[in-house]
Amino acid sequence: MYPQEIVLPMKEELTDNGFQELLTSEDVDNQLKSTGTTLVMINSVCGCSAGSARPGVLMAVTNSAKKPDHLTTSFAGYDIDAVKKLREHLLPYPPSSPAIALFKDGQLVHFIERHMIEGRPAQLIAHNLIAAFEEYC
Repeated sequence: MYPQEIVLPMKEELTDNGFQELLTSEDVDNQLKSTGTTLVMINSVCGCSAGSARPGVLMAVTNSAKKPDHLTTSFAGYDIDAVKKLREHLLPYPPSSPAIALFKDGQLVHFIERHMIEGRPAQLIAHNLIAAFEEYC
């Protein structure tokens, strides 16, 4: 598990902008039972999370006319049980962090894996998400 002093500022980048943390497997199951759309950002310490994933998610949420009903996040390597449970809901996709998932009424409808984040600008991630928001939210 990563040290709290490293993880906390990376978590706050999202929680300070309205994202609710999913800290336990129960949090994940309860959230995904709710109706509507839920965006889940699986956060991580890697550079692509800091340079593309988190900024892209925030740009999308800020600049989209349509938005998910629920904004949530869990941190890979820190919120162990929650991320493990999320990955069950993301099957058949392999474990990936960072990753961004959009669920509608508990069903996965859009997923951005790490390999789709690495080396890509935050603006591209944002455009991808905005298109998903337009379709599903």
